[in-house]
Amino acid sequence: MADVRALRGVRYDQERVPDLGLVVAPPYDVIPEEELPALWQRSPYNVARLTRPGDDYEGAAELERTWLAEGVLRQDPEPSMYVHEHEFEGGSRRGILAAVRIVPYEAGEVLPHERTHRGPKEDRLALYRATRTSFEPLWMVYQGEGSELPALLGQERGESDLSFDFAGQRHRIWKVGPGEWVDRVSAAFRGRRLLIADGHHRYETALAYAAEAGGPADASSRFALVLLVDLGDPGLRVLPTHRVLRWAPVTVVGGEAKESLAETLAALDGQVAAGHYAKGRFQVLPLEGEQPLVELHRQVIDNQLGKRAAEEVLMYTRDPAEAVRWVDEGRGQAAFFLAPPDLAVVLKLAQAGTTLPQKSTYFDPKPPSGMLLQRLDQATL
Repeated sequence: MADVRALRGVRYDQERVPDLGLVVAPPYDVIPEEELPALWQRSPYNVARLTRPGDDYEGAAELERTWLAEGVLRQDPEPSMYVHEHEFEGGSRRGILAAVRIVPYEAGEVLPHERTHRGPKEDRLALYRATRTSFEPLWMVYQGEGSELPALLGQERGESDLSFDFAGQRHRIWKVGPGEWVDRVSAAFRGRRLLIADGHHRYETALAYAAEAGGPADASSRFALVLLVDLGDPGLRVLPTHRVLRWAPVTVVGGEAKESLAETLAALDGQVAAGHYAKGRFQVLPLEGEQPLVELHRQVIDNQLGKRAAEEVLMYTRDPAEAVRWVDEGRGQAAFFLAPPDLAVVLKLAQAGTTLPQKSTYFDPKPPSGMLLQRLDQATL
């Protein structure tokens, strides 16, 4: 199954950059355009200068080369795995930053659960070609139950090699070099499948780049930098993404009327159902099947509009109150609300080859860009 290995990660030199919280950034695809200048102003070395260069990919490559030459960025001399601990309001979680061999979905080792669009992949591929670097980890989850992975990850460790605060959250990283722990982690993952939590576009970009770059079987371009988190981690949090139709409202029947947004959302808990809001009225729509989002699209949205048309008229938000506001302001004609998805059902569907609609899950909080980088132009990891 999954081929998980140590890598020689690239990190900011803390003698040159004492506060890593000033140089990391949110993942490239969740940074609003208007917030980019503020990130750039936090530090001349902020990683957003590399992850969001507009169309100046060569400029990003030249900037990265300068940082490497000046020692702002340094590559670890030996292949390592990196234990990452993320503390946030309401919880914490642990994961392993490692290299995962890139294989087609058909191999069954890495499973997608969402459809992707071409545009973001073209942008990331252009950046890969220019910089030959991955600046942020993909995020994958796995079932650790029945293996020694939970025990290995839960081992107590001393003072961390890296620590920083960003966006009100605490990050600590321990570098674990070659040895028994790394070997046992790699061996344990050979019996596991990995589910992409966040980074479908980047994984498919990595597939395209690996095919394009060629090279030996163990070349760094054939692996992706990934944060691996156990599905059983109590700090693993996934949020729903609600839908708003700009126009072409669909016909809904058989709904149960509700008095408020709060009552509507409460009624979705543990049910295969979706909330609906239009013309000032809330209701809950019962659905058949296992996964509410899949069935909402299959039975209602895609069924009446068609998949392509639905993608053109849908807007997305994680804030249900914002969805209501968009409808009230006339930006949309109807809103659909969902409960947090059941990850066990998502994994079951992915293993069966069922791809969910785009933006079906939102894993939160996300690991930042810049805490570990991966070079893609080396003969070995």
